[in-house]
Amino acid sequence: MRRESKSKTGSVVKDKRSQTWQFFWWTEGQRHSKTLGRFPTKTAAWKAGQAFRAQLPQSQASSAPTVAALVEQYRVERMPTRYSTRRGYESWLKCHVVPRWGAHSITEVQPRSVELWLTSLPLAPKSKAELRASLGRLWDFAMWSGSVAVQRNPMSLVTVRGASKRLRQPRSLTAEEFQRFVAELREPFRTEAVLCVSLGLRISECLALKWSDVDWLNGTLLVERGIVTGRVDETKTEGSRRALTLAAEILVILRAWKMSTQFGDANDWIFASPTQLGRLPWSYPWTWKRFQDAATAAGLEVFGTHTLRHSYRSWLDAVGTTIAVQQKLMRHADIRTTMNVYGTVVTDEMATASGKVARLVVNGTEDGTEPSSSH
Repeated sequence: MRRESKSKTGSVVKDKRSQTWQFFWWTEGQRHSKTLGRFPTKTAAWKAGQAFRAQLPQSQASSAPTVAALVEQYRVERMPTRYSTRRGYESWLKCHVVPRWGAHSITEVQPRSVELWLTSLPLAPKSKAELRASLGRLWDFAMWSGSVAVQRNPMSLVTVRGASKRLRQPRSLTAEEFQRFVAELREPFRTEAVLCVSLGLRISECLALKWSDVDWLNGTLLVERGIVTGRVDETKTEGSRRALTLAAEILVILRAWKMSTQFGDANDWIFASPTQLGRLPWSYPWTWKRFQDAATAAGLEVFGTHTLRHSYRSWLDAVGTTIAVQQKLMRHADIRTTMNVYGTVVTDEMATASGKVARLVVNGTEDGTEPSSSH
């Protein structure tokens, strides 16, 4: 069968085998059809379909699906495949969107009612913005799938005050604080922390590293995957997949760990878990707990693993790294415009900046003249 015409009021399709026309429409999120018969033209079939639709009860005439039905269809057709992204989307849908709006048609999800609902929720502005985005994606999907007419997305009219402001400012460690922190860590968590803060790695990227990712000859580390709740997936963005320069000091630390671990083959995880017999790396919760214990022992306020990435960004500033080089090293998609407009960065500049940060990590000073007592 081939689709010949479609609109928010239904569609007519001709079955070439029987030469008959079919009329399709939506009611309460369900698709229905009726055989109209043979007609010489599409226009004649369309008129017959509209005449039939006019005879339906008013309650059946609505073509907009319910939010619950739309969510099910969205999961199958348009939900992102990346595990961590899908996991986040599912959380907003299951915990908030479907319980509140599931029984309503998507056309009932309008700006005023949504904004009042968001205002009533005891959530941070950023979380409310995520919910608005979830409803916006459902509206986009409804238009893309033809469930509703193409129009301006109503969720673009919803205002979430303070959505762009952080309730808590991201924390960065000083070089001295990091030295105290890392001195309280045992392997492999010490090497994990060193890699995260000297390369700006996300913890999901660090835990997913394999020895085959290290190019010992050229001194680089390829970041090409992440791991979340034991599931290996691609990196957060395409720009996140990159070979990073390893300073000589970091290579020494990596070699020492490779000699110590029982999982040192090329295909082994760098931070393989002995309790998992090397099949998986250490889990994020276990790593997080070790970091918290070390922070407490060092007399520091407890912080999250992403603090190490924030620290890397601050230290790049501290050693005088240009914003163009920072964009490359942080692998941020957000400021790609800066790079497109102001030019590219040579590898030597990236290596120099990375080396300075590495010396802050290992020695506590940029020039390495005062090595810490722990080394």
